[in-house]
Amino acid sequence: MISLVVLDIAGTTVDEKNAVYDVLAAVVADHGTPADDAALRRWMGADKREALAALTGDPDAVEALHADFVSRLHDTYAALRPAPLPGVPEALAALRAAGVCVALTTGFDRQVTDPLLTALHWRVGEELDAVVCASEVPAGRPTPHMIHKAMELVGVTDPAEVLVAGDTALDIRAGRAARAGVVAGVLTGAQTREELTAEEPTHILDGVADIPALLGV
Repeated sequence: MISLVVLDIAGTTVDEKNAVYDVLAAVVADHGTPADDAALRRWMGADKREALAALTGDPDAVEALHADFVSRLHDTYAALRPAPLPGVPEALAALRAAGVCVALTTGFDRQVTDPLLTALHWRVGEELDAVVCASEVPAGRPTPHMIHKAMELVGVTDPAEVLVAGDTALDIRAGRAARAGVVAGVLTGAQTREELTAEEPTHILDGVADIPALLGV
């Protein structure tokens, strides 16, 4: 039985028009180390500081680059007004009404995550049970640390009771590393069915809206 659903944010539960990767690409390019699409795709879903260090090859500049990334992303989100993906609020409500905890994990830190969730009116204790940022654990995806932290926060000890879903290969790798009972790729983000299937998830779903039916709730 699944007692915890762990979901990514951008591209999985929230439609932000792929802004995070457009901004990431711009920051890297302005640093003088432009990255091609293939390089950017490898870092989708990762901790953004780790991504910036890898894409620029300049770890000493990471904090300045990350500050630039956060500033630009705030401006972009203010213009775009990110919104929940179709059916997601209803899915979260159905899961929690059935006694299933819902946690969000993200490669963002709190500078981005908290204002984004506030704009969506998503609160821990109301629409959610926990939120974990990559900056709050030893390492981001593809390690399972954020999933393990979410389990700890809601009191789930058996990974077989966890469903992990995300729109990137790194989400799936993290779920598999955590030995989650269900590891689902969702097709609402930037990566393709082929990219997600290559990671051997247990399921490929059109979106998070399909999770209640998958669990029979």
